Amino acid sequence: MNDSEDYSHLSHYTFYLSQDYSLPFSISLSSSLMASSSFTSRNYIYSVFASFHGPDVRKTLLSHIREQFTHSGITMFDDQAIARSATIAPSLTEAIKESRISIVILSKNYASSSWCLNELVEILERKKAMGQIVMTIFYGVDPSDVRKQTGEFGIAFNETCASKTDEERQKWSKALNEVGNIAGEDFLRWSNEAKMIKKIARDVSNKLNATPSRDFDGMVGLEAHLREMESLLDFDDDGVKVVAISGPAGIGKTTIARAIHSLHSYRFQLTCFVDNLRGSYPNGFDEYGLKLRLQEEFLSNILKQDGIRICHLGVIEERLHDQRVLIILDDVNNIKQLEALAGDISWFGRGSRVVVTTENKELLQQHGINNTYHVEFPSRRDAHEILCRYAFKQSYPHAGFEELALQVTDLCGNLPLGLRVVGSSLRGKKEDEWEDVMNRLESVLDRDIEEVLRVGYESLDENEQTLFLHIAVFLNYEDGNIVKTMFDDGDLDVKHGLKVLENRSLIELYDKKETIKMHRLLQQMGIKAIHKQEPWKRRILIDAPEICDVLEHAKGTRVISGISFDTSDIDEVSISPRAFRRMPKLRFLRVYKSKEAGNDVVHIPEDMEFPRRLRLLHWEAYPNKCLHPSFHPEYLVKLDMQDSQLEYLLLDKLQK
Repeated sequence: MNDSEDYSHLSHYTFYLSQDYSLPFSISLSSSLMASSSFTSRNYIYSVFASFHGPDVRKTLLSHIREQFTHSGITMFDDQAIARSATIAPSLTEAIKESRISIVILSKNYASSSWCLNELVEILERKKAMGQIVMTIFYGVDPSDVRKQTGEFGIAFNETCASKTDEERQKWSKALNEVGNIAGEDFLRWSNEAKMIKKIARDVSNKLNATPSRDFDGMVGLEAHLREMESLLDFDDDGVKVVAISGPAGIGKTTIARAIHSLHSYRFQLTCFVDNLRGSYPNGFDEYGLKLRLQEEFLSNILKQDGIRICHLGVIEERLHDQRVLIILDDVNNIKQLEALAGDISWFGRGSRVVVTTENKELLQQHGINNTYHVEFPSRRDAHEILCRYAFKQSYPHAGFEELALQVTDLCGNLPLGLRVVGSSLRGKKEDEWEDVMNRLESVLDRDIEEVLRVGYESLDENEQTLFLHIAVFLNYEDGNIVKTMFDDGDLDVKHGLKVLENRSLIELYDKKETIKMHRLLQQMGIKAIHKQEPWKRRILIDAPEICDVLEHAKGTRVISGISFDTSDIDEVSISPRAFRRMPKLRFLRVYKSKEAGNDVVHIPEDMEFPRRLRLLHWEAYPNKCLHPSFHPEYLVKLDMQDSQLEYLLLDKLQK
């Protein structure tokens, strides 16, 4: 890499750099990474295998079933390419094994085919050996004729058996008797084929979901929430519906949405859970550009194709208008997000559902969303159970803690997130420790409910509090392995600290990368905790006037490890050449603009040196064309210079 190499045309580089050049290092020059997604592993390739006599049903009943199954997101094996013969093909045997459900369509001439009869025997063997689900449709035949091989059905069966051995006849007869006893849909009892097919598709969907997700077991009150949502969503309706979940932060909107996604994804051809929408406003984009960016990330997610690029806003409709989709838009806080991702119901195929979670009811009115489920605070009884499940790992308190649990429940104000965090912090503690927690809770009872969350933070030791605050300010939604790398030259046990924070419900670690997720309320609480620290003790600086004073007059101290500088409300600041010399422990430096107002002019002297051991450098709209020649990349883990004037990096040390 040459010092003068031009990077202005690049959108994203990823390198591996450190002292030994093996640690993750990410450079973003204009835009952040697209959210990646991976395919969910399945036990079966197909949802349904159908056994049928082609001339009887292929162009009629079966074609309509296939169409309905496609709309319902049910995958069905297609045998069109397989040549028929007297014996069942190996590929069909494999297809039966790889299908969750087999549907046997028993028509008048079904038994006229030895192929069909051998298929039936194989299906019933899989049912016996592996518990495969078998469903039946009696299409113009009486079930008793199938069981006994009588009537027209029996005549066809006898003709097939005429040239076969007694052993084959007995094998097929036994199979027909067994399948004839499986209760199914009798076409002769229906006045309308379309209604029967919809009923079959609904039954198949329910059977596919017969082993429900256990991810949400034990979540108090969730079943009632799901009943309300399922009523509004009305999955049997072929129209497109948009349903909102509203309520205050921390009430459980996202949990309900995730449960809907987990339990009902099987009904749809494509699904997508779009989270962290609140943070989807990078600087440097006009309204049109922002919508394009949102749509690109959305399409990459729902189509499972990384890095999709589009040139106009009609692509979602072009790609999804004939697809039955389930879309969750979580934590929406701006009407432009809805306009970009769910502008009109015509964008999506019949039977699609869009679920929106938000704290802002006004957005729903602006977008014309009338179907809304407002999540209320849980009852005192449910709130008490939520606390107990986190404090005692059961639905009721241990002996001697009955009254204490009730008092803590009341002090938490019934906010589910607060109950979870406080309950986790009390797990394993003695009665006198509960009393101490109650005393602290009482002092903030009349303040904003978010302050309740501070109790969990105060239960941490100093190192864990330090890690918590760094996550709140710099590292939310960051790869856990990258976070560990950022602290590996310090005295923090990050691996242990992350586990403690996760166990106390202060963060979540999800996916294979153990991506860190901290609730927005907890982030706000962390910022308040920093403001309450004595100025000379603060490791993280977040107050813009204080940061201006430190940078202009080189007043930094050795304890400072991070600066998060929002320049939105400043007019102008001139950074001293010696600004960072008194901050040798500075590891995290972020300069950004949260809103468009203000001049936010930052003057950087040519001879300003960055801290030697900097791990995170995030400087939006960096005004110079290059970094200082003394810039040290040896310890740098992440460099984010969005919308900057940077044209080349003076990284001569990398070439050595």
